[in-house]
Amino acid sequence: MIKHLPANHSNNFIKLRNSLISATGKAIGDYNMIEEGDTVLVCMSGGKDSHAMLMILLALQERAPINFKLIAMNLDQKQPGFPADILPAYFEKLGIDYRIVEADTYSIVKEKVPEGKTTCSLCSRLRRGVIYTTAKELGANKIALGHHRDDIVETLFLNLFFGAKMKAMPPKLSTNDKQNIVIRPLAYCSEKDIASYARQMEFPIIPCDLCGGQENLQRQKVKEMLRVWELEQPGRVNNIFRAIGNVEPSHLADFNLYDFKNLSQAKPEDEDMLFGDIANEGAALSINNSDGTRIEFIRNT
Repeated sequence: MIKHLPANHSNNFIKLRNSLISATGKAIGDYNMIEEGDTVLVCMSGGKDSHAMLMILLALQERAPINFKLIAMNLDQKQPGFPADILPAYFEKLGIDYRIVEADTYSIVKEKVPEGKTTCSLCSRLRRGVIYTTAKELGANKIALGHHRDDIVETLFLNLFFGAKMKAMPPKLSTNDKQNIVIRPLAYCSEKDIASYARQMEFPIIPCDLCGGQENLQRQKVKEMLRVWELEQPGRVNNIFRAIGNVEPSHLADFNLYDFKNLSQAKPEDEDMLFGDIANEGAALSINNSDGTRIEFIRNT
């Protein structure tokens, strides 16, 4: 039996849960993430985010006006100390369709990456390949990952600071071979809310440091930067996320994205609001005198 609520839940928990379900449903609707007849492979690392994603998708599956299938998947990468029995037991308790995929990526990473170097990049590529192959094997046309709003914003700044590229994690993308669509249903959810939800649900959390790999220090620095910003001005992180979906190419500098070379006259939507429209918004001022090297504006009465 699927357990949607903890034993002694409060009204505040119900509000939090409903808020997360609503935000997830809105993201799914905004980006058309899940459609009639889809089979969604729900990638379960065992962390708080993937646990929350699975439970919220199960709740939405019950109330959605469309039919879609969920398959929970956990990848056992054969890391020493990995508690391989935890998630299968949990999935059995939930009574859901699941697959445990065994792939010894751990030994490959240890063989290929010199001691002391970060293993995350190679491990991620190997894991992605296994997930895509598994999705094809199971006939799943959608792959759900548990990245949330804060992950997306952190990735934006990592790419800005270290990749000189304005790029984040899209809520929905197509794989390189066009065989699968990757979705991030928690794109509108904050990490803080997900963490609170996961604590109260008492999910069987599996730690993420079993591989012994170095923690992504740059991501931790960006996370701390955003935490301080949020303390200084609550809502700032959400505004940054909203900005990712509210882009004005004519006010950036990518000439492959916007035709600056052939720009001769700006359209109304291209007007730079920092300066305003002198004919309208700036009508409080008008030229009073133009003489030699001086031009004088005065206030209109």
